[in-house]
Amino acid sequence: MDTGTHVVMGIALGGLATLDPVVANHDITAQAVLFGTLIGSQAPDLDTIMKLKNNAKYIRNHRGITHSIPAVLLWPLLITGIIYAFSPSSDLFHLWVWTFIAVILHVFVDIFNAYGTQALRPFSKKWVALGIINTFDPFIFFAHIVGIAIWRYGTHPGYTFLGVYIVLAGYYLVRYNTKRLIVHKVKKHIPDATQIIVSPTYRFNQWHLAISSETRFYVARAVNNEINFLDEYEKIPVPDTSVMKAAMKDENLSAFLSFSPVYRWEIDEYNDHYEVRFIDLRYRSKGYYPFVAVVQLDQELNIVSSYTGWIFSEEKLMKKLVIAPEN
Repeated sequence: MDTGTHVVMGIALGGLATLDPVVANHDITAQAVLFGTLIGSQAPDLDTIMKLKNNAKYIRNHRGITHSIPAVLLWPLLITGIIYAFSPSSDLFHLWVWTFIAVILHVFVDIFNAYGTQALRPFSKKWVALGIINTFDPFIFFAHIVGIAIWRYGTHPGYTFLGVYIVLAGYYLVRYNTKRLIVHKVKKHIPDATQIIVSPTYRFNQWHLAISSETRFYVARAVNNEINFLDEYEKIPVPDTSVMKAAMKDENLSAFLSFSPVYRWEIDEYNDHYEVRFIDLRYRSKGYYPFVAVVQLDQELNIVSSYTGWIFSEEKLMKKLVIAPEN
């Protein structure tokens, strides 16, 4: 989920913790737990600092090791130890329990996004992405905001957020069933589909679809549970050519391929250079595919420049590369 949603979830867990008698009856512990849930709800996203280095590092590492099983066990210990050092009169065990719940909830809700996490590491580096909830879901975010507002008006925070989470559990079930219905309809349209990737949007009734068969790629959108096909591409294997082999050595392209499960590729030859482009088919927006990896090579197949990430226009993409497009 986005940072804002994780923040309000941390506050909500601090309120929910008042159902714990030890927390409810000890103000210092309640304050420590609120700090623990706030920090614990953010800690796994510490890997976002990788973006300061470059997009390749960020794509390879975001929601990776920091969301893994060892990290889920270590984050609460680290956070609890730091908070307890400043608040030694708080209850250590209950501080750890609620901080642990905050970290677990962070990773758990991230699994429901299309981006997903490597939550099974070190046993598997597979990305676990259920594609049910958008990275920012307005209903989830504002449900927490309403809960916080009601709390401010004097209601019991524990019961308030218990009610919020019961509602959200029902919301998740509705989203899950909607996705199942969409997948079922896609299979009716394309019986030989081998892979159906459903990516939610921030709109409740709209979903992005990237579909693979043995020979074709299909890009579609589901609106009000109706499937609208937008693009179709022949499924051509990546060629084993000298240009492609040279491009594959690039860090940005390697990071893209480690993350993207469905893509098409292009090779363009110009007077003074080659350009290799890989295009993720999951995120079509207004006729454009914004998540790409591009590698430019000179005539001797040396990598001149490259880029991977989100770009919403060709002009902005070219500004990221060394060689300007030919007229």
